[in-house]
Parts: sequence; structure tokens; C-alpha cells
Amino acid sequence: MKRLIINSTHLISRGIFLALCLIVSFSLGISAQEKLSADSIAPSLDKNGILTDSIKSVIPVVQDSITAEVMNIAMATDSVAKKDSIPSEFKERKIFNPDPTKAVWMSALCPGLGQIYNRRYWKIPIVVGGYVGLAYATSWNGRMLKDYTRAYRDIMDSDPNTKSYMDFYPSTTKEEDIDTEWLKRSLKSKKDFYRRNRDLCIISMVGLYFICMVDAYVDASLSKFDISPNLSVQFAPTVVDSEDMRNKSMGVQCAFIF
Repeated sequence: MKRLIINSTHLISRGIFLALCLIVSFSLGISAQEKLSADSIAPSLDKNGILTDSIKSVIPVVQDSITAEVMNIAMATDSVAKKDSIPSEFKERKIFNPDPTKAVWMSALCPGLGQIYNRRYWKIPIVVGGYVGLAYATSWNGRMLKDYTRAYRDIMDSDPNTKSYMDFYPSTTKEEDIDTEWLKRSLKSKKDFYRRNRDLCIISMVGLYFICMVDAYVDASLSKFDISPNLSVQFAPTVVDSEDMRNKSMGVQCAFIF
């Protein structure tokens, strides 16, 4: 837009200067004609004092030249305006600046929405994959815990009809051949093992929920952080002065450039 204004001003100034030159030259021509003798002027006038055809033929030429110059200036101005004109939709391009508070609330509403709001779409498979894996692990450990809990309860009671612990052995195995005390310890250990794994999976799902919230907040807050190549750290050897200014020691100097 600044270029358009400068070019238009230049062309208008040029036209004004040309018109002034033509006016001055025409005035000088009239004053020079007045200094001539009456005999030289008389043949160019008729009885009524009207200009002859030779002088009349000069006026249209001057007028045509001025008109042509003005038209050229107008055409040049239009061409510059068309060349430098920018569509309205490209004049102002909005820069996306995410709001950290909004990103946190969206992630709290549903894990992954904060990443979508921040336009970090590559993080969505990580969030979804993490929840799918933890949900499957929680379900599998829960089923195993249920089976071992029932088997341990059956072997600890005195009811001979509850023998679910025999499902862990082949059908050809007899109950008399099993070490009952060892089986009780084994079932209790397995039961505690799968309960612990199930609880860890649930805790991990809660932790992933808060990690998504923190990631959305940090990502939105650092969206304007300068990551240009000018950010750097330099290490260099240096001489460190002591307090008494007598002894000096060697050290390493760290400089942050931003």
C-alpha cells in the first residue's frame, strides 16, 4: 500500500510539473510575440483581430499533447494500483495464539482435546494408544485376579464341592497328588501380583490424564517462545580472580546468547 501511494504521488507531481512547463513556455511565447513590430504581427490577424489559421492549428496540438500526457498518467496510476493491490483475504493473516487456560480445561474435559486445540495433532495417537493399552492391561489383570481370588478362596474353605483351583491343572491330575500348602502359597502370591498390576494400570491412567493437562498448558504457554538459531550456549575457558586479587585460577565460562 505504501508503494502504491508513493508511485501515485510521483506520477501526479510529474503531471503538474509538465503542465507548469507548458504554461510557462506558452507565456514566454506570447511575451516574445508582443515585442515584435506591428508589421510582423499584422499578417497573422484578420480584420476583426482573430488569430489566423496558422496560429489556430498550434492550439489543438498543444491541447492534444497535454491530454495525452494526462491520460498516460491516469493509465500508469491504474496499472500501479492493479499491480500493488492485494486481495482483502490476504491483507491480514491471523496468527494462532492458543490460550493456556482454555487448553487445560479442554484437556480436562477429554484427554487429547487440549492437544487438538493446540494443533499438535501428532500427539493424538500417543494419547489414544496409551489409554487403549492401559485399559486392556487393566482388564486382563482384573480377569486374572478374579480367577486366582476364587481359586484361593476355594482352597481355603472346607467345602469339598468348590474346587476351582483344579482348573489350573490338566484334567488328568488328581487332587491327592497336589501339595496343598504349596498351592495355597502360590495362589496367594499370584492373587497379590495381579491385584498390584491392576492397581498400577489404574494409577497410570490417572497419571496420563494429568500429563495430558500439563502438556496442553505448557505447549500453549510456549507457543510464542523464540526458538530461532540466535538462541545458543557457549562455553569458553576463563581466568577467575580470587578475593585478595593475588592468586588467579582457571575456570569455564558459560554464556547464554538470546
